[in-house]
Amino acid sequence: MFTRLIYLLLFVAPQVLIYLYLRERLPDPTRPRQAHRVRVALATVFIVFNLPWLVVGQRVLFGGSVWGVGRIPLTGPWIAWQLLGWIYCVLLTVYLLIKLVVWGSGELRAVLSRAMKDSAPRGERLPAPRSLSRRRFLARATYAYAGAGVALSTYGIWSAYRLPQVTRRTLVFPDLPPGLDGLKLLHLSDLHAGIHLGEDAMQEIVARANALRPDLIVQTGDMIDISRAYIPPYVRAFRELSAPLGVVTVLGNHDRYTGEREVIQGCRDAGQVFVQNGCHVVERHGAVLALLGIDDPHNWSADDPQRADVDAAQGAAPPDAFHVLLAHRPGAWDTAAPRGIPLTLAGHIHGGQFYLPLIGWSAGSLITKYVMGHFQRGNSQLYVSRGIGVVGVPIRVFAPPEIELFELRRV
Repeated sequence: MFTRLIYLLLFVAPQVLIYLYLRERLPDPTRPRQAHRVRVALATVFIVFNLPWLVVGQRVLFGGSVWGVGRIPLTGPWIAWQLLGWIYCVLLTVYLLIKLVVWGSGELRAVLSRAMKDSAPRGERLPAPRSLSRRRFLARATYAYAGAGVALSTYGIWSAYRLPQVTRRTLVFPDLPPGLDGLKLLHLSDLHAGIHLGEDAMQEIVARANALRPDLIVQTGDMIDISRAYIPPYVRAFRELSAPLGVVTVLGNHDRYTGEREVIQGCRDAGQVFVQNGCHVVERHGAVLALLGIDDPHNWSADDPQRADVDAAQGAAPPDAFHVLLAHRPGAWDTAAPRGIPLTLAGHIHGGQFYLPLIGWSAGSLITKYVMGHFQRGNSQLYVSRGIGVVGVPIRVFAPPEIELFELRRV
């Protein structure tokens, strides 16, 4: 319990330090009435946005799990506030270091100025240094940061709950059988049916998917988010999902956390074909398409190549068929590409849920080299979906949810 208390204090400490610093620096002492209002507003904001620590602290100190904290309603603003607090601490540290350097250089200039004054002719005055209001600068910078943070967090929370956008892409293959030319394949991944994505939203997603009129639909895992209570709503919504060549699904890590057997049965009750380290074959205009489906690995490695699983699935496929690998984690492409599998579809990372487009960096890059989007190595292609739902933090910043409609074309 003592160790847990230390961890808890370390995570709470930035909020306390920021509050104490701003309480001292933001109010203008020359305006007592306004200073009082600023302190009251500051205390109110910090209390409201840190109330969830009561729940988190209880779980941390008394042996409960904090795994489901992100699934408690309305925790999005709290999590965003904590992230903004850590970033503000970093920025404030940088500011104080710069201030220290400026102060040191100012002291050096003062020493040099006194030396010059002593050597200057009598009656000659040196210009006085300009005085800047550090309090006003800090106040404006803090308010600007808070405004930008609120705007960005509001956008991120809205983006996490919005319906997925449709990404349309043509994938070209030199060895695509003529019978598969023009096939429309819809890819769904990381639905995470749960507290952040209820039955009404699932029904809207199914309606949007059906309206695209794909020939084939595939799902690459994480249909359910932890709790088995969300399986029946998923079944009711997704039994309406349909395509002429069917709906083919593989397992994700959250499906395993929920209950592997129950999730698989739920998908089958919804009319889907569930593939586990094997192959499902479909035919179109005389051409054979082999959908190789592999399970999510029993580990925490996002880039696990899953050689044994890919071997098992490829061994079950007709050798003359066009192969498409369905995997939850994108690392399986490291095995699929050298073995000549033309297309791999995956998800798992959600695009990192936080992406900085100006520098092309995503939080997901801390976990995998295949964060989102299209990759190609020789004649083998990989597409990693940003997914539909969220996990942990119900925020998506510049990494909106998506479903992908691919059209397969022959060169």
